Amino acid sequence: MLFGVLDGRPSDRAAQAGAVSRDLDVLLLARARTLRSHPGQIAFPGGRIDSGDASPVDAALREAVEETGLDPAGVDVLGVLEDVPLLYSGHRVTPVVAWWRAPSPVGVVDVAESAAVFRAPVADLLDPAQRGVTVIRRDGQEWRGPGFLVHDRTGDHLVWGFTGMLLDGLFDRLGWTEPWDAARELPLEYPVAEV
Repeated sequence: MLFGVLDGRPSDRAAQAGAVSRDLDVLLLARARTLRSHPGQIAFPGGRIDSGDASPVDAALREAVEETGLDPAGVDVLGVLEDVPLLYSGHRVTPVVAWWRAPSPVGVVDVAESAAVFRAPVADLLDPAQRGVTVIRRDGQEWRGPGFLVHDRTGDHLVWGFTGMLLDGLFDRLGWTEPWDAARELPLEYPVAEV
């Protein structure tokens, strides 16, 4: 979860009570639609720990370089959050939070993995007008989770699922969350740009 200061145009929106700066952003990517797992979904850079990785932090930085081309020399790791178990896959995810002290150019490194790489203003993610819930109904069961609409130069994106859950939890934990309509459903068919 790499946060930094936008190198482009900041958000047009001021967060409630000045909770965050208009130019605070978070790095996200759109997964390629050809991937078996979570095709087309918005995610943080990341992946599995390889045998050469000394820690989850090393794995997170390596994956960010492989997926976005960022220069890790400009990244300060702030810490590691508690592991999050994924019930469906049985995996455990270790979120790594970092500050992008010296942002470097980023973009799609491998089109087989990513369709877009972009920096989303946090003030936009906190906007109640851009928030809602996503609903999956399958086999008589229902899963509801937080969703965020993001509009940027690469297109329109829906952040949901695991990534939406992590952002929602972090924003709550930091006291940044603004009241939003938790009954508003966001369709999962929301367009995701391929660039």
